[in-house]
Amino acid sequence: MSETKLPVLKAKDFASDQEVRWCPGCGDYAILNAVQRVVAQTGHSRENTVFISGIGCSSRFPYYMSTYGFHSIHGRAPGFVTGLKVANPELDVWMVTGDGDGFSIGGNHMMHILRRNVDVNIMLFNNRIYGLTKGQYSPTSEQGKKTKSTPMGSLDFPIDPIQVALAAGGTFVARSTDKDRGLADVLTEASKHRGSSFCEIYQNCNIFNDGAFEDLTGKDTREDNVLYLEHGKPMVFGKNSDKGLRLIGNRPEVVTLGEGGVSEDDLLFHDETNHALATMLACLHHPEFPEPLGVFYREDRPTYETLVADQVAEAKEKRGAGTLDDLFNAGDTYVLEGADSNHGLHD
Repeated sequence: MSETKLPVLKAKDFASDQEVRWCPGCGDYAILNAVQRVVAQTGHSRENTVFISGIGCSSRFPYYMSTYGFHSIHGRAPGFVTGLKVANPELDVWMVTGDGDGFSIGGNHMMHILRRNVDVNIMLFNNRIYGLTKGQYSPTSEQGKKTKSTPMGSLDFPIDPIQVALAAGGTFVARSTDKDRGLADVLTEASKHRGSSFCEIYQNCNIFNDGAFEDLTGKDTREDNVLYLEHGKPMVFGKNSDKGLRLIGNRPEVVTLGEGGVSEDDLLFHDETNHALATMLACLHHPEFPEPLGVFYREDRPTYETLVADQVAEAKEKRGAGTLDDLFNAGDTYVLEGADSNHGLHD
């Protein structure tokens, strides 16, 4: 009997028949195109792929993917993801959220899905603004940001999503931009990871926060402002690849190769398995330092749904499969005697 071969899917096969309704010029279009290319390359079928989102501009994503999906509740996508993966661990699940959805009302949920290491690809679109609700400041907006809700400038110090993901125990933490050449590569690596992969994507909101990342995406400025992280390679950047990062004591500094005898051997070399190094890179503040893009950190750790399945199997082995009726009547029970339907209990 011949083996049935699954059809080879292309990016267009993952595009739904729905009209894509983001503002013209929005960075979400570029991310959508990159994701459709990546999922086509993973080899998963559309029937086994699920996109789950919260609320926001980015959270319209499931409508535009020809897969299963949920447009869920504000900030609560991690709960839907966790339930789905525990119920069906074989599904390829992607979670789409934004800086407001993921780190305001959903901040607590984000921490827990990361520390639990649920096997999901999390994409956080960070435009440093609330776009869907028309331009209020968000948890990642810069201090002093003037918006409709902060006309005199925001007093809040912004959350750094990469720092939060690392501190919460994320096992794959990365960053890219909507226009970056490496976005598809980062998402591909995330899709290969078993566990919670967290990808922050700088995304331009050309209506309410246009040009927020222009120095990182513009062709004339990008090379001097971006440090592409490559495992095992020296941290070199600049249009002429003549700048780099090195450590003096325990502090990083930007150096120019060739000046004072500085060579690539003197620079920091990236190590994706070094959590301390990843944390230091997450704390680099642009424009004093270049903005790191790529994979900050990855580690192998058992996934949450695997541990749940192991625990269920252990319980069955020790106590048997059981029944729902047994469960309802397990533990402490009591009986009400002498109950009167008209007057309740009586002596």
